Amino acid sequence: MDTRNIMVVGVGGQGSVLASKLLGRLLMNEGLDAKVSEVHGMSQRGGSVVTYVRYGDKVYSPVIDKGQADIIVSFELLEAARWLSYLAPDGQLITNTQQIKPMPVIVGTAEYPQNLVEKMTAAGAKVDAVDALALAEEAGSSKAVNIVMMGKLSKYFPFSKEAWVRAMEETIPEKFLELNSRAFELGAMGR
Repeated sequence: MDTRNIMVVGVGGQGSVLASKLLGRLLMNEGLDAKVSEVHGMSQRGGSVVTYVRYGDKVYSPVIDKGQADIIVSFELLEAARWLSYLAPDGQLITNTQQIKPMPVIVGTAEYPQNLVEKMTAAGAKVDAVDALALAEEAGSSKAVNIVMMGKLSKYFPFSKEAWVRAMEETIPEKFLELNSRAFELGAMGR
């Protein structure tokens, strides 16, 4: 198997690191070589967080260069636009439609860009957009956006639901498993 590249992007506090660990566990459980690399930036202050997940028969580097991401999973809409240049020409962008205002927007020195899904599609990206916040709240917690997005991502993978469940059981604390299982299911159903 050739090396495949996935980027998970979001804002600090959205759980992108946990989601990447879950994805890495799934891939390793499936017998693949997987490398997960985290770049936090200003994550504690609501800044960008990006994680690289590379997998295949043998992976030599954890870093993904511009134009090489087969899939970008974005937990926030502006982050999807910010990292779009990393998407491969035939890549897939899966994004949450949630908008979290960055500091320049909060203090009034900038405006949040409008119509980002349309703009990214017009730029040639294959965009699968979902209101993951609404689905997470339906599952029982707004903090489950990350697992909703992993459920959405599962539709682009050949791995069974049982494989995802096993990876969740090995990654997520038991007291949060039921909630996150509901969040995963709602994301996988893709409503």
